[in-house]
Amino acid sequence: MSNDILNNIISEIETQIDSTDLNPEVENVWEVFYLWDGVAKVSWLRGVAYNEVLNFDSGARGVALNLEEHFVWVVVLEWFNQIKEWEKVKASGKTLEVWVWEWLIGRVVDGLWNPVDGMWEIKVTEKYPVERVASGVMDRKSVHESLETGIKAIDALVPIWRGQRELIIWDRQVGKTQVAIDTILNQKGLGVTCVYVAVWQKEWKIARIVEELKKRGAMDYTIIVTAGASDPAAKQYLAPYIGCSIAEYFMFNGKHSLIIYDDLTKQATAYREMSLLLRRPPGREAYPWDVFYLHSRLLERSAKLSDELGGGSMTALPIVETQAGDVSAYIPTNVISITDGQIFLDSDIFNSGQKPAIQVWLSVSRVWGAAQIKAMKKVSWTLKLDLAQYRELAAFSQFASDLDEATKLQLDRWERMMELLKQGVYAPVPVPKQVCVLYAGGKGYLDQVPVDKVLKFEDNLYASLDEEKTILESIRSEAQITDDTEKKLIKLIEKVAELNK
Repeated sequence: MSNDILNNIISEIETQIDSTDLNPEVENVWEVFYLWDGVAKVSWLRGVAYNEVLNFDSGARGVALNLEEHFVWVVVLEWFNQIKEWEKVKASGKTLEVWVWEWLIGRVVDGLWNPVDGMWEIKVTEKYPVERVASGVMDRKSVHESLETGIKAIDALVPIWRGQRELIIWDRQVGKTQVAIDTILNQKGLGVTCVYVAVWQKEWKIARIVEELKKRGAMDYTIIVTAGASDPAAKQYLAPYIGCSIAEYFMFNGKHSLIIYDDLTKQATAYREMSLLLRRPPGREAYPWDVFYLHSRLLERSAKLSDELGGGSMTALPIVETQAGDVSAYIPTNVISITDGQIFLDSDIFNSGQKPAIQVWLSVSRVWGAAQIKAMKKVSWTLKLDLAQYRELAAFSQFASDLDEATKLQLDRWERMMELLKQGVYAPVPVPKQVCVLYAGGKGYLDQVPVDKVLKFEDNLYASLDEEKTILESIRSEAQITDDTEKKLIKLIEKVAELNK
C-alpha cells in the first residue's frame, strides 16, 4: 500500500473522529401500543418520572402516572382522538407546570389553563409546578390575621384566619357555593386575590357566577379555573392543583390569596375514574388507596408564611358534598381530618328559611377567638352556646304547656338573634357593621321589636351607621368598642329600635 493511500485513510479517520459528537443528545422515545378512554400505555419508556409530561408525535400531551417495569401508563390531557397505536412518544424531562402571573386576574381558564372566556390570549412568562411540597412548619407563622367572609354566622361563630383550611360541607342545594361566592365578594378592597376552582360544574352555572362577580366588581381580583362536567377526567383531576399553583404565586410574592375548591368530591370521583382506567386496585367504596393523599397534598399547601418569606398567605375553602348528610362516608371523613375546621350546613335549616343554613352548634373553627378582633369577641363569645341552648329549649317548649317568664324572655331574645343571622345572597356585611347589629341583639335592644321587623331594623341600622360614620371608623381603627363609641352606638340603636316597634 502506497504512502498516499495510507495518508488518505488516516486523514479520513481523523476527520471522522473530529466530527464525532462525544456528548450526543439522548432522546427517550418509544411507542404506544394500547389506547383506551383517555389512557395510553407506552412500552419500554425508561427513566420517566412521576407527573412528567410526555409529547406524542400527533401533537397530544400526557402525564405519566403509573410507572411499571416495562410499561408507563399515561393519562392524555388533550387531543386523545388523534393518537394512533405504535405512534412515537417522547419524554420531555419536565414535570407539569402552570403559567402564573397577575395578568391571569379577571380571566376564566380551563383545567389546562387555556382561556375559555373568549378574551385575548394570556401571555405570561413565569411558571410554577402543578404539584409542590407544602411549606414546612418553620416557614409558617401562627394565626394573627382574620379572613373576613362578610357572613355574620361565620365571622361571629366560626371565624377563619388567613392560611386556614376551612371545610364547607353538606348535601347538594343548601347554599355551599353561595357561601364561597359571598366570601369572594367581601374581599373587595382587602388586598386578597381570589381563585375559584369549579370541578364538574355545568357551564351555565359558571357563566352565571362570572356574571355576578363582574356585576359587583369582584372579577377585578378573581381568577376562575373550570373543569366542566363534559371535560375529561384528567382536567377535573388537575384543575384544583392548577388553581392552587396560581394562588401560591401570590402567597410566595408576599400577598394574600383565597382559593375555593368547588368541590373536592367531584375531583375524587374523577380521580377514581382515572385510577380504574390505570388498573389501580380500588379500596373502600371503590376509591383508590391513595385518594387521601390526593387531597392532603393539595390542602396542606395552604399556609401563612413567616415574615422572612414575605408574610404572604393562601386560605383554602374546600367544599365537599355529602349524601343524605352522611359525614362518615369515605371522602368527607378524609377531608374533615385534613382541614382546620368545618362549616356544616343543613337541609332542614335551609328549607325552614334560615339562610345561610349554617349549623352553628356543629360547625367549628380550631382557632375561634384568635381570628377575631376584640370588638367581635365581645359581642359573640357566648353567642354559640346561647344558640345551642335555644335549639334545645325551643324543641322542649313545643311540648311544654307552661313556661316561666324568664324562659319566655330568653326564647324571644334568641329567636331575634336567629333572625339577625339571616342574610341575603350577594350581600356580605363588613365586620364593624356585624359588631353593631350583634351588640344590639345580644344586649336586648330588640326585645320590643317584633320578629318580623328585625331584618328591617337591621337595614335601618346599617343606613344610620353609614350616616354616623364615626362609630364604624372607631371600631375599624381601634378593633374594639371604646366607651365613647359604645355610648354613641347605644343611642343610635335605641333611636332605630323605637322607629321599628
